[in-house]
Amino acid sequence: MRKTLIALLFAASLPAVALAAADESLPKQLNLSSEQRQDVNKLLRERQAGRKEITQRYLAKRPVDRKAMSDELTAAKTKNDQAIRALLTPEQQKIYDDALKTRQQTE
Repeated sequence: MRKTLIALLFAASLPAVALAAADESLPKQLNLSSEQRQDVNKLLRERQAGRKEITQRYLAKRPVDRKAMSDELTAAKTKNDQAIRALLTPEQQKIYDDALKTRQQTE
């Protein structure tokens, strides 16, 4: 059971690693203003904290409901993506949408 939980945590972190790599170059591609950059960084920190909180909450339960955890993580990610998108200009939104499509293909 412990090995399963460790594997689950590792698997859940892989998209975060890919996202972090993409998120480093994405602000350059979007040409964000300083205010947009601050707002996006705040939302990304909230996403990370939310992911950790959701994962911790489900791992505290026995047995772990993987589907429910995955669904909640996906919903939180979608909500965060929408909040980031709302901060962008239409031109930036197109670049962001393309980056999301690329991210979804790698997940």
